[in-house]
Amino acid sequence: MTLALNRIYHGDLIEIMKRFPNESFDLVFADPPYNLEKSYSAYEDNKKDKEYIEWCNQWLEQYVRVLKPSGSLFVINLPRWSYQHAVFLNRYLYFRHWIAWDALSEPRGNVMPAHYAIFYYTKSKKHFTFNNVEFSFTPNLCYRSKCIRNRPPSIKKPLSDIWTDIHRIKHKKDRDEHPCQLPVKLLERIILIASNEGDIVFDGFVGTGSTVIAAKKLNRHYVGIDIDRKYIEITEKKLKAIVSLLRLPETVAI
Repeated sequence: MTLALNRIYHGDLIEIMKRFPNESFDLVFADPPYNLEKSYSAYEDNKKDKEYIEWCNQWLEQYVRVLKPSGSLFVINLPRWSYQHAVFLNRYLYFRHWIAWDALSEPRGNVMPAHYAIFYYTKSKKHFTFNNVEFSFTPNLCYRSKCIRNRPPSIKKPLSDIWTDIHRIKHKKDRDEHPCQLPVKLLERIILIASNEGDIVFDGFVGTGSTVIAAKKLNRHYVGIDIDRKYIEITEKKLKAIVSLLRLPETVAI
């Protein structure tokens, strides 16, 4: 099939990806369902462990195939599943980093879960895009209005593999109708690190659009897939708003 840029495809991830040409994308990102029995309207989030890993390996195989020789892959999941992703990906790609995204949750069991794992791989050992990115660190982490007004100036620090400055979307007023929505800032950082303007970014689990919105804002092309038409409609509405707000060119199929 001819790949259309700046488009979100509707349907099954694996079946659609099988039709994509080899080595199509500069950056591929995945935020799959975490098999936690979350309430998706078009996906059953309660597979048996073995079935879930086998399913993940199927789409990861396609991710590897469509990645350009100089491209990068990022996949986010719970540590429980991420090490299984690593077992598979280590056979095909070069491991770069295990990034711990600070996401403190409620206590469960004896150890409180405090991070999501973001695995970063490249297809080439030496020839890949990497941009040094600094981040603004603010010692005062209080987010009340008074605290923000009195907060000292931010300090620029080199980026490490522990990300504590980007926070989950916790308030309903900031969320779309999606059980696991990622903040756009998280995807902006990943896209800035591993791609350049004009590159093509792919996300097979578009959801309500964090990846494609970040790509659009940063002047990258995007391609996405989602099995739920409702999420695609939400994303396309948000993309139109971004285009209007930032006076960006309209998306076109190429």
